[in-house]
Amino acid sequence: MAQDICPVRPEPTFSFTQGLILGQLSVVLLVAAFIKFFIFGDLQSPEVTASVRATERKARTLAHKKSLLSLRTSNPRQTLQQPTLNKKKSSILRPSPPTLTIGAILNKTYYKVDSHQPESLDWFNVLVAQTIAQFRSDAQHDDAILTSLTKAINGNSRPDFVDEIRVTELSLGEDFPIFSNCRIIPVDEDGLDFGPGKAFDADKAMRDGTRLQARMDVDLSDMITLAVETKLLLNFPKRLSAVLPVALAVSVVRFSGTLSISFVPSNPSENTPTKMTFTFLDDYRLDFSIRSLLGSRSRLQDVPKIAQLVESRLHQWFDDRCVEPRFQEIALPSMWPRKKNTRGGDETIHDMERSMSKAKGVEAAKDVREDAGKEVDIGTDGRADTTQDTVRYRRPRPRAEDAFTMPGSMPGINLEVPT
Repeated sequence: MAQDICPVRPEPTFSFTQGLILGQLSVVLLVAAFIKFFIFGDLQSPEVTASVRATERKARTLAHKKSLLSLRTSNPRQTLQQPTLNKKKSSILRPSPPTLTIGAILNKTYYKVDSHQPESLDWFNVLVAQTIAQFRSDAQHDDAILTSLTKAINGNSRPDFVDEIRVTELSLGEDFPIFSNCRIIPVDEDGLDFGPGKAFDADKAMRDGTRLQARMDVDLSDMITLAVETKLLLNFPKRLSAVLPVALAVSVVRFSGTLSISFVPSNPSENTPTKMTFTFLDDYRLDFSIRSLLGSRSRLQDVPKIAQLVESRLHQWFDDRCVEPRFQEIALPSMWPRKKNTRGGDETIHDMERSMSKAKGVEAAKDVREDAGKEVDIGTDGRADTTQDTVRYRRPRPRAEDAFTMPGSMPGINLEVPT
C-alpha cells in the first residue's frame, strides 16, 4: 500500500505570470543598458582620442624598429656586389663614368644635409592646386567618379544584411593642401633614419644601401564629404523580416602630417624599374565629422558610438596602407624622350588646321544637304498636278524609228507603230 501512494510534487516558487513579468523586465533592462552605454554613451574628447591613437602608432613604429635591429644583430648582412653583364661594349661610345655616390650627388647639387635650410615649396603648392582644381572641374562634368565610387562601395564583399548602397552627396572641397618645410635626410635600406649616435658617411652610403629621402609637412583644412544611404536587412526567421534605413555622411575636416618620399633605383640584373615610395610618419592628425541617421519614423540622429566606430575603421584603413612602416610603391616610366610622347610645335598647328578643315567640310556638307532638300521640295510641288507623269505611272513611249517585226509576216515588210 505504501508503494501505491504517489509522492507529493513540490509546488513552483514562481507562477507563470510572475515568470513572464520577470522575463519581460530582464529584456527591458538589457535594451536600456544597450541604449545607454552603446548608443548614448559618453565619448572621449577629440584631443584625448587623437593622443591615444598617436601613442599607439608610435609604439607600433618603435616595435617595428626594434624587430629590424634585432634581425640585423642576429643576421648581419654582407655587402653583395651586383654581377655585371658580360656584354660586348661599343668601341665608338666613350666609357661610361663611374656610378655617382650619394656624397657626389650632394656635392654637385650644393646640398648639405646637416646645415641646409628647409624649403617652402610654394611653386609645388601652385602645381598641386592646379591639378586638384582640374580634377574637381572634370568631376563636375562627368559622373565617372560617382560611378566608380558606387561600384567600389557595392563590391563583392558587401554582406547579405546590407542593401544596395547609394551615394547621396559628394563634395571634393574648395581648399588645397599646403606643403612646406621640405628637407632631405639620409635613411638606410629599411627606411630608418640615422640616430644621433650614428654618423652619416656620404661616400659609403651607396654601398651600405643608404638612400636620400625627402620629408615635407602637409596641412589641409577643408570639408571633403561623402554621404551614403542604405538599409539593414533582417533575414531571420524569414527573408526581409525587418528593414532599418541608415544614412551616413563622413567629412574630412583636417589633416596634418609629414609626407616622406624616396626613390628606389632600378636593378638591371633583376629587370626592375625605378620606383617611388611614399608614406606618412606616425605623427599625423586626421579629424572627421560624422553624421548618422537611423530609422524611418522614430529616427536616431548622430549616434556617438556609430561615429566612433566609423572613425576607428577609417583610421585603421589609412594606417594599414600608407603610414610607416607601411608604404606605397609606384613604378616610374622611362624618362627618356620619345617621339610618341612629344607634344606642341608644328604638330599642334597641323592638328588645329586638320580640325578646322574637318569642321568646314562638315558645314559644307550640311549646306549641300539643305540645298538638295529645298530643290526636292520645289520639284515635288511643281509635279503635284501631273500625277500621270510621275515615275510610278510613266510608261516608255515608242519612238518613230523603232520597228517591230510581226510574226508570220513577209521579210522586208516593217510595221510602223503610230505615235
